[in-house]
Amino acid sequence: MALLEFSITPLGAGESVSKYVARAVDVVDQSGLDYRLHAMGTVVEGELSALLALLQQTIDAVMADCDRVSVSAKIDVRKGHSGALDAKVTSVEQRLGRKLK
Repeated sequence: MALLEFSITPLGAGESVSKYVARAVDVVDQSGLDYRLHAMGTVVEGELSALLALLQQTIDAVMADCDRVSVSAKIDVRKGHSGALDAKVTSVEQRLGRKLK
């Protein structure tokens, strides 16, 4: 399994890009993969091939009416592990002895 953290920013689309972010998140949501949206991007968990295909789909969705986008992506691949979206946070909370925001 793998985690993909990414953000897509259309270039030349003005100051507010929430309509493009919403378009990309809709693609993620409809994928059926487990994900977490946060203020600066999205983290998705799945098989590497599915995550790479999903990244391409989100880029295509944003580029439907944008000529250029900037994509930042980080991938963590770990054999034999799933549920990392929650497990990584839980591990840090256990070490601190408290729940985090």
